[in-house]
Amino acid sequence: MKMTEIRELAVAELEQKGQELRTELFNLKFRKASGQLDNTAQIRNIRRDLARVVHSKNERQAQEAGASSEEN
Repeated sequence: MKMTEIRELAVAELEQKGQELRTELFNLKFRKASGQLDNTAQIRNIRRDLARVVHSKNERQAQEAGASSEEN
């Protein structure tokens, strides 16, 4: 998932996507530990996507906090 795609998502969608990625990461780690995971690069890709989602969500929250402080 690209950063441009992530930036188009709403905050609620970002939270949902983050939860989905965390669940998927857990499942991949579990499969790796049990020896059933063939492509271990999937873990790295999911971790990076999760980081992008979290970063974008934090950016939005900082912008909202900045906008509300400017109004006062």
